[in-house]
Amino acid sequence: MSVELLGLYYAAFNRGDSAGMLDLLTDDVVHEPSQGAVREGKVAFAQFLDHMNHCYSEEVIAPVFLTSADGAHGAAEFMLNGTYLRRDGDLPPATGQKYRLRVGAFFAFREGKIARVSNHYNLADWLAQIG
Repeated sequence: MSVELLGLYYAAFNRGDSAGMLDLLTDDVVHEPSQGAVREGKVAFAQFLDHMNHCYSEEVIAPVFLTSADGAHGAAEFMLNGTYLRRDGDLPPATGQKYRLRVGAFFAFREGKIARVSNHYNLADWLAQIG
């Protein structure tokens, strides 16, 4: 079930289907981004997705999913192809720069849903790519 859940999550991501992603989360989901403050709850996660969709266009490529024997935890590793669409806060200006990053993500599952999403990538690599 956990591997299938991750597959559904990233398929929704690649479709740009924020509602589909949110349907797979617990109401009290915890989001731990690679940079920045931890977010709690679906509302905060939805706001994050809206912001990301405004600033970036991204696609997950060739994800590999792993789950713990008890099904309570999972991980994903993938390449992320993206385009930087609009300036994000105090980051460098966006001019449609393309980038490709290796990403690791860790998950906790509860009652058939994702209860925690923790994303990790190399910010210095991203900054170098967008120049």
